[in-house]
Amino acid sequence: MPGVLKGREIIVDDQSESSQVYNKGYYGVPQSGGSLRMDIMEATYLVECGRLEVLSDGKLLSAGELLRLAHKTSEGFEVRYLVYRELRQRGYIVKLSSPPLDFRVFPRGGSPNKTPSKWWVAAISERSTFDLGDLLTNLDHTSDVRKKLLLAVVDEESDVTYYDVRRISPKGRLGAVDLSVPSEGLLMADRVLVDDPDSLKALHGGHYFGKMIGATLQLSLIEAVFLTELGVLKLRDAKTNRPLSLATLKKRARAVQPDFDLRLNAFKDLKGKGLIVKTGFKYGSHFRAYEGDPDKQHARFLVHAVPENYTSMWPEVSRAVRLAHGVKKEILLGRVKKDAVEYVCLNRFRP
Repeated sequence: MPGVLKGREIIVDDQSESSQVYNKGYYGVPQSGGSLRMDIMEATYLVECGRLEVLSDGKLLSAGELLRLAHKTSEGFEVRYLVYRELRQRGYIVKLSSPPLDFRVFPRGGSPNKTPSKWWVAAISERSTFDLGDLLTNLDHTSDVRKKLLLAVVDEESDVTYYDVRRISPKGRLGAVDLSVPSEGLLMADRVLVDDPDSLKALHGGHYFGKMIGATLQLSLIEAVFLTELGVLKLRDAKTNRPLSLATLKKRARAVQPDFDLRLNAFKDLKGKGLIVKTGFKYGSHFRAYEGDPDKQHARFLVHAVPENYTSMWPEVSRAVRLAHGVKKEILLGRVKKDAVEYVCLNRFRP
């Protein structure tokens, strides 16, 4: 099928040919008079598949030449093309989208004229920056029109990994912390020791604060600050036996953990949602969160507290998602803002 390059578009004038290629994949946009106007990305794929020939000034262009031509005028075209190509090979109808997203993908059996698109897709290089703020802007954009956001990340070997993104509001089944039983503890470097039997029952028996070590309970610094702020826990310095103020406790916590306040805000928000929250160190995250009794069920979430303007590199994000998937948990990025914490869930996805 012959087509002619005109600017950044390819025009197929033959009416029967243009009708055939449109009806067998919805490539291009039919024009009055029966011709077909096609984007250079669609044309490159069809040339690669042997279904189209593109002429420019009488010269036949290969798929590689079309790629090189598009790359000159469209930054990142080669990454977008790899995603487009992969989705087409999976049998999906794919149309270009308006920025900041790249493609609209229709469900199998659907068509642009009859069926709403299923996903809006962002094509991303693994070497690009993961910007949570930009991601949430795109997520809001797709949510406003009731679409699903799909991130297609292209690695250095041109393989594509897909991520499903959604906001989530985690929720557990615990009630408020019992404030009726005051407890005392001793601060020992980076943890707090509690050994009073009534305190052990009140703190560990209901919300599973800390960990039992023999007949004593050891609390983390975050747990100790949380309980001290509630007025449940009073502390003494283990070396001097002098009372320890909340301000001093926080100062010591920040000294050993510079991002302590960020983690504390996420911890308090999760506790307010009725979740049991334990350290996520062994899984490479800040917290693991249980919806119910941790002795009877596994943690559903791994939570990483991040600042409002959080950025990272995609290999770090990929590693976190892969690890969570490997232990059958969901990874949540807890974006800590001034007045709230919002949670974003990323999962590997196979379209």
